[in-house]
Amino acid sequence: MSSDPFRDIINDTCELLRQSAKGRNRVVHLSPEVAQQLDARKTPVPPASPQPTGQTAVAVPGAPLASLQAEVTACTKCELSRTRTQTVFGDGSPTAKLVFVGEAPGADEDRQGVPFVGRAGQLLTDIIEKGMKLRRGDVFICNVLKCRPPGNRNPLPSEVEQCEPYLIRQLEALRPAVICALGKYAAQTLLKTNAPIGRLRGRWHFYHGIPLRATYHPAYLLRSPGEKRKTWEDVQEIMKVINGEVVPGQEP
Repeated sequence: MSSDPFRDIINDTCELLRQSAKGRNRVVHLSPEVAQQLDARKTPVPPASPQPTGQTAVAVPGAPLASLQAEVTACTKCELSRTRTQTVFGDGSPTAKLVFVGEAPGADEDRQGVPFVGRAGQLLTDIIEKGMKLRRGDVFICNVLKCRPPGNRNPLPSEVEQCEPYLIRQLEALRPAVICALGKYAAQTLLKTNAPIGRLRGRWHFYHGIPLRATYHPAYLLRSPGEKRKTWEDVQEIMKVINGEVVPGQEP
């Protein structure tokens, strides 16, 4: 037998609620004794802070990302946590319409904690600012992996598996108008395919309803400058969507 009368009262009340919900009656009548016990156990609820006249409470942009970043910083799920200098969460606006997703941090990124800051990063910045006429700070840039693989080797499937949930939650928080996948690993991870980047680029895909364009990674363009024209074609299509000129899937 329970030694807590209040627990008995709560259990009885819950049972009354369940029984009431089965029928049409939506009101539960409590005896004066039960009501008195419940009133005595109430925890005072502090009043909400008053909002200035004519204003309403709004969500703080970036709050979910800040919480997620704290998780990433403390992550030790894979062996990369042993070799990294620091995690590289992402960089840019929490209200960005365009998100670039790359493969993994390199040596410069591992040292500074910011994605795409080396030679490939400078090329990406030029694409954004000189080509697209946007500010780098107005887009969001991140990678599939949040830690640098030693020697800049390719990501291992197990590393992608451990780190991808962070990327998924980033994109859920951002909900951009367009995603640009930079290179094979980003495109294959997001699209769940083994198709080569040459076959994936040049057309629209969708990631959970968000238009996605795959193109070559800036590091590849530094090695193969002749492919820059194809990336510029992809960038132009992205700008058409951002500017409202084209809706992917509804092209003529």
